[in-house]
Amino acid sequence: MIRVQIPATSANLGPGFDCLGMALELYNIIEMVPGSRGLTIEVSGEGASDIPRDESNLVYQAAGRVFRQAGYTPTGMKLRLFNQIPVARGLGSSTSAIVGGIIAANLLTGGGLSIKDIISLAASIEGHADNVAPAVLGGIVVSVQADDRIKSLKIKSPQGLRCVVAVPDYPLATRASREVLPNQVSFQDAVFNVGRTALLVAALQQGDLSLLGTAMEDRLHQAFRSSLIPGLKKVLAAAKLAGARGVTLSGAGPAIIAFADSNLELIAKVMGDTLRQNGVKSRVLILKPSPVGARALEVK
Repeated sequence: MIRVQIPATSANLGPGFDCLGMALELYNIIEMVPGSRGLTIEVSGEGASDIPRDESNLVYQAAGRVFRQAGYTPTGMKLRLFNQIPVARGLGSSTSAIVGGIIAANLLTGGGLSIKDIISLAASIEGHADNVAPAVLGGIVVSVQADDRIKSLKIKSPQGLRCVVAVPDYPLATRASREVLPNQVSFQDAVFNVGRTALLVAALQQGDLSLLGTAMEDRLHQAFRSSLIPGLKKVLAAAKLAGARGVTLSGAGPAIIAFADSNLELIAKVMGDTLRQNGVKSRVLILKPSPVGARALEVK
C-alpha cells in the first residue's frame, strides 16, 4: 500500500498571477492499493458526495499518466481518499488529487520520476504550476514555465506568519473564474503587478510583514472576479482594519486569505461576519503555512 499526504495550496497571493503559491497545513491523504481486478474508489471528508468513483476520478487519471510512462498496467486498483481540503474553493483540491496520484503511482512503479518531473507532469495536467509547485515542495514557491520545463524556487515562510482563510459555502470552478478575466490589460496595470510581485517576494524572503498590505495589491484578476464573490471588497477592507497584514483572493476563489501575525480570532470573526452580511455563509480556518510538501506516509 502507498499512502501519500498532500497539502492545500493558495495561489497568486495577490499580484503573482499564475506564478506564486504557498502550501498550507491542511491535508488530503491518498491511499493506493494494487488489486487483482477492477477499480474501487472510496472517498471520505470534503467532496465525498461529488467526487467521481470511476475512471474519470482525477487521482486515477493522474496515476494513469505515470503508469503509461512506466509501462505498467495494473490488474486492479483500490483508492482511498481522505479529504480535508474544500473542493472548488481556491485551495488546490484538484492539485492535491493530481500531485497525490502522480506521487503514489511513481512510488508504486519504482520511483522513476524526479521531483522536477513530478512538478512538470502535474503542471501539464493542471494547466499551470502556481499550485502544483508548493503542493510538491511546500513553503512559498515562485514558478515559471521556460523551455517546456517548470522553473521553481522555494522561499521559506516568514516566522510567525499565519493564514486566516474564509471559505464560502459555494463552489467556484477555476474555469468559470477565468472566464471573467480580460484578454488584455493596460501597460500601467502590468507595471503595477510586476512591481508588487517583486516587492511581495522580497518582503516574504526577508520576513518583513509590514510591506504585505501594499505588496499583495492586484490589478490583473481580483477586481474582475469580485462579481463572483459577494462582499469581496468589503471583506478585504474589514480584514485589514482588524489587523491583517495583507489579504487577497485565494487562487481563483471564492476563498479569501488574510496574512497575519496577531489578532487572528478577530480577523477570522470579521471576515466571516462580513461575508454573512453580504448573504454568504462561510467557515473560517486559521492555518499555518506548510513547510513541507507532498510526502509518503507509508510504502509497503
